[in-house]
Order: sequence, then C-alpha cells, then structure tokens
Amino acid sequence: MGNVRLLIVYYSTYGTNHAMAETAAEAAREAGAEVRVVKCRETAPEGVVNGQDAWRAQAERTAHVPEATPDDMAWANAYLFSAPTRYGVMASQMRAFIDTLGPLWAEGKLANKAASAMTSAQNPHGGQETTLLSMYVTFMHFGCVLVPPGYTDPVIYASGGNPYGTTFSAGKPLDDATKASIRHQATRLVQVAEQLAGGAS
Repeated sequence: MGNVRLLIVYYSTYGTNHAMAETAAEAAREAGAEVRVVKCRETAPEGVVNGQDAWRAQAERTAHVPEATPDDMAWANAYLFSAPTRYGVMASQMRAFIDTLGPLWAEGKLANKAASAMTSAQNPHGGQETTLLSMYVTFMHFGCVLVPPGYTDPVIYASGGNPYGTTFSAGKPLDDATKASIRHQATRLVQVAEQLAGGAS
C-alpha cells in the first residue's frame, strides 16, 4: 500500500458519525492509506446548536477537526462519507458541502476515485439505506467508482447485514460488531483504491 489518499468527510450532530469516521480512519491507516478526517461545516443556527446540550458538547469536542474544503476533495483519490439520515436522505450539512463542489466536478477532478458511505439513524428503519443510496447517487454524478462492502465478509451479517455500507442506530456507543463492519468497509475501500491507483502516486 502507500498510494491511497483517503478523505473521510463526516457530519455528526451528537457524535455517532464522528465515532464512525474515526474508526474508519484507524483501519484505513493500518491498511496503508494516508488519511484526512474532516467535518462538514455546521449550517444550523448557533442558537439552535447551543440550545441543545448534547449538540453543543459535540461541537466543542470536535472544534479542532478541520472543515472539509474542495481542496481536500482534489487531494484525495478515495472518499468515505459518513452522515446521519434526515427524512431518508443525507443531513443537509453534508449536502451543503457537496453543493460547493461544482467547479471541481466540472473539471473532472472528482472522477475515477473509489468511494463509499456510512450513515446512522435513530432506528433501523429510519431511512438508513435510502440515505446511503442518496450519497451513492452523488458519487455516480462525480464519476466515482462505488465500493460498497457487499457481503464480502461475515462481519457484515453480524452488524445487521447491510451490503450498501455500515449503518448504526444512534443513541448509544458503537458496538464491536459495528466497529468490525466499519473496519472491513474502510479496509476494502483502501484495497480497491490501491488497485485503481495502479502503483502511481
């Protein structure tokens, strides 16, 4: 390994997707990737964020994490996005970041890169699969090469059996099965990205 530059872009209101992103980053680094973890800019009004203790606490905990930029996207040759579901699609903060990428997309600088996605919701049927699909539709517009986990390892079944990407019912710490699923997904993404890189830096 050594040719993979993985950008992990996450949005996290209360901490679940941040924890998922950090778990993926650890696995990707162990697989040989250079990894950047960045967060989407908060678009909710400051008064709303500060009005909820858990939301404010998460913002304070991750104040040191850099915000995602188009330059990060240009740097990477692989992407892993993680964001909670909102009414069956990705959170608006992730969508707002994606909507800044038009110039890069028009130049073809997002194409031919391996991409995968993760998400969470309050319950198993809160739109998790449609949220992943909404992110994959965006990746298809970019011209990315989709790298879902599929059923490529038994850990997928242990964590709920979602072949599209790791999903988690928020409100509690990540369990071991979910962490194993995230690690497998991130490692598989790095492996495919390495194959696409073809040994070129």
